[in-house]
Amino acid sequence: MSSVLQHPFNEPPAPGARREVAPGVHWLYFPLPFALDHINLWLIEDGDGWTLVDTGFGSPGTRDVWRAAFDDALEGRPIRRILVTHYHPDHVGQAAWLADTFQAPVWMTGGEWALTRRLHQASDDEVGEGFRRFFGRHGLPGDALETLARRGNSYRRVMSALPPSPTLIAGGDRLEIGGDAWQVHIGRGHAPEHACLYRERDRLLISGDQVLPRISSNLTVRAHEPDDDPVTDFVDSLRALRAALPEDTLVLPAHGLPFRGLHPRIDDLCAHHDEQLDAARAACGERPLTAFDLLPVLFKRELDSHQLMFAMGESIAHLNCLHATGRVRREERDGILYHVA
Repeated sequence: MSSVLQHPFNEPPAPGARREVAPGVHWLYFPLPFALDHINLWLIEDGDGWTLVDTGFGSPGTRDVWRAAFDDALEGRPIRRILVTHYHPDHVGQAAWLADTFQAPVWMTGGEWALTRRLHQASDDEVGEGFRRFFGRHGLPGDALETLARRGNSYRRVMSALPPSPTLIAGGDRLEIGGDAWQVHIGRGHAPEHACLYRERDRLLISGDQVLPRISSNLTVRAHEPDDDPVTDFVDSLRALRAALPEDTLVLPAHGLPFRGLHPRIDDLCAHHDEQLDAARAACGERPLTAFDLLPVLFKRELDSHQLMFAMGESIAHLNCLHATGRVRREERDGILYHVA
């Protein structure tokens, strides 16, 4: 990923503090307990209060940062509306608590709300058996498979309550926030119906996880949609975003620094997945491979159990794309899927 991006801000604000990045739009920076160690949230001035885009991870530490921010970053002004870009727990994790605290409605797309509810309502046994069946079929061996299965529903553990039923938004909607029109653009692949927000008057895009400056967002396949092709969905929606928005758009991502250079960044992301597909196909040409076998081809680092779950999902995603486009075929042996180029 080689594009040279322009970063108008060299460092983030302190956790819980805010920094104005465009008229009426402010940056909040919250820690995360992962290798990806932070998330950016966005406050938009909205009358006598705020519209908040994304909410932070569902942990007590995040709530502590929020409590400090109520009087500092928010200046004691209420959150009037909570807009969630997608279902991941660092984005929706505090939506229920903040909605209750401020009596604020939650807005999100129908696809994200449906998956949020599905994941939250699954039992530990259902999730564990889903891992055993799905990842086992893709070659994950016994000890690693049992470690993932025994985690149960980790999604619900970091999001103890669902937010109230949201106001649903969709691609093409124009939302009025603080007297400005923000258009909803939909990203796919990383999430089923990821909402990005664009303000035309100053070419400003809140991109969530759909366009990040340093990494490509995880593209995963879930057990309930085993033949899903998130790689094609991701690339196609990126190209649609590139065609719709100008190159000098200021991108406000969920992780990393704000940047300009939307078009070359999208080009690099698409090229990265083309390279991953080529590498996967070449490896399958040498010998039949499972998704587990493919991990060292796609990931050049050691994976812990948390990273292994996402890596398996992404390996399956690239193999599903190759299968859907006729570049590999599947062979099932003793209940395990192998892929042959």
